[in-house]
Amino acid sequence: MKRILILGAGLSSSSLIKYLLDNAIENDWLVVVADQDLELAKLKIEGHERGEALKFDLFDEQMRADEIKKSDIVISMLPARFHYLIARNCVDHGVDMVTASYVSPEIKAMDEEAKSKGVLLLNEIGVDPGIDHMSAMQIIDRIRQKGGRLYNFESSTGGLVAPEYDNNPWNYKFTWNPRNVILAGQGVSQFLHNGRFKYIPYHKLFSRTEDVQILDLGDFEIYPNRDSLKYREIYGLENIDTMFRGTIRRKGYSEAWDVFVQLGLTDDTFIVEDSNHITYRKFINSFLPFDPDMRVESKICNILGLDEDSEIMQKIKWTGIFEEEVVGLENATPAQILQHLLESKWKLDPEDKDMIVMHHLFDYEIEGKHKHLTSTMVVKGTDQIHTAMSITVGVPAAIAVKLILNGQITRTGVQVPIVKDIYEPVMQELDTYGVRFIEKEVEVGSKVLSK
Repeated sequence: MKRILILGAGLSSSSLIKYLLDNAIENDWLVVVADQDLELAKLKIEGHERGEALKFDLFDEQMRADEIKKSDIVISMLPARFHYLIARNCVDHGVDMVTASYVSPEIKAMDEEAKSKGVLLLNEIGVDPGIDHMSAMQIIDRIRQKGGRLYNFESSTGGLVAPEYDNNPWNYKFTWNPRNVILAGQGVSQFLHNGRFKYIPYHKLFSRTEDVQILDLGDFEIYPNRDSLKYREIYGLENIDTMFRGTIRRKGYSEAWDVFVQLGLTDDTFIVEDSNHITYRKFINSFLPFDPDMRVESKICNILGLDEDSEIMQKIKWTGIFEEEVVGLENATPAQILQHLLESKWKLDPEDKDMIVMHHLFDYEIEGKHKHLTSTMVVKGTDQIHTAMSITVGVPAAIAVKLILNGQITRTGVQVPIVKDIYEPVMQELDTYGVRFIEKEVEVGSKVLSK
């Protein structure tokens, strides 16, 4: 019996655990779910005869090493900053590891040692990163095999609320880590646009969006992700004219979110004095000029050139940021205070379902003809446990684990799923779970310039 060790029983692990338990008897697996919260781990295995719950202390070095050593494969669903600890143990004890997170510098540095020991460290096998890589490389490789030259590639993903449950003025609810949403885009976003390098600093990011209509879902907007340029090398597209990766939101989200950015409310670098007792109204007012005769709302409108009756201001008011409600967080940063407020407003209601949208755009030339191809994935969650985020993060990783244990994936070292022997079988099985792409291709008269 092969032992699968899953580290972390959080929401994004739910569909991963279910897949592995559903396939455990047929493949003769023992699925061990380890978490610091033993009751949560027990809840996730639901009494399955091939499931085992384990109370796990990540920082107990002996326990960590012992549990990894006696496993055939480890799946780390821990916070990304801890993956390297697991990878280190896996390489030391000759155990393969799978994670949905980006390759960290620490893990990348283990590549040669992992190869020498025959260990696979498979990273970025979730949704974004993960399905984005695999679905893009399927088409990129197909274009190359036909003799085409790809000159524009754009790829964007959004974790959203399903349209039938979209009932607030922001058209948005938290479907994944709220902290990541609050801090999204900080730094400089860089991409390649029609042969020119483009750089957008954080304070300009949410005013530089592109509008797009996706299938029959209506209008969306896309803002750039931090570093699109590195994907030229990852995908083997060093000579491409346009390389852009972005985040999808409903139209109107970004211009409202930009109010918080411009005022400094997304800053995570300092502590707000007396944050435990301050009200939200006093909190936002602390970022505005002193004028005892002017309302907080009016100050914001004066500074940012807004109309108090505008849709933007209606969105801001709806959050409750102008209320005299006490924040109640000790030693909190502005970003933490804003997150605390929005977690109560942007939470999924018990019957809500989330939705993942991924949208690729390819422009290429073949035999003197120019082609424009879009490829779009839409996945909706089934319930509050098996959300679209949980399905698209967890199932690709689970499928990869099966393929590794069954000997269908034989690579070693630090890998991401951009090669055919990994992405082809994973994408083929994902299709049976409703994770599939709709492609539309048209011939255009001349070379396409990105908007």
